[in-house]
Amino acid sequence: MNPKENLARLGLELPTVSTPGGNYVSVNIRENIAYVAIQFPILNEECLYRGRLGNEVSTEQGCQAMELCALNVLAQIDKKVGFDKIIGLNHIDACFQSDENWDESPKVVNGASDLFEKVLEERGKHSRSIFGVHRLPRNFSVGLTASFTIKTT
Repeated sequence: MNPKENLARLGLELPTVSTPGGNYVSVNIRENIAYVAIQFPILNEECLYRGRLGNEVSTEQGCQAMELCALNVLAQIDKKVGFDKIIGLNHIDACFQSDENWDESPKVVNGASDLFEKVLEERGKHSRSIFGVHRLPRNFSVGLTASFTIKTT
């Protein structure tokens, strides 16, 4: 598995990592688990995909937004841990804000799940949770956290 080659094959590049917006770290390592703080659809400091799914943001755009969140997760892991130390992606928590009648969150979150499997291959298989929330910071449509098992030696 070579995640950087897989990204290039997909025509994708890792974004510049964002800095935390509060009193926390982007990646917190406890023993052999790396927890990645919430990542939003930010591309090189530009905030994208703002608004509610099913209203200002379509399901297709939501899928693209979630893919961008996943790219940001990968950028954080690559910078703070290194792809060579990844044993596997454990779990992702996806959150979204939507119109009250919109109900296509699994399709949107597949944007992240599919990307993780394409880039990390077998090591990208994971469990996930999806949460609808009333409001996300900066009016982002989606956000994503992740945990990875990593090599410590």
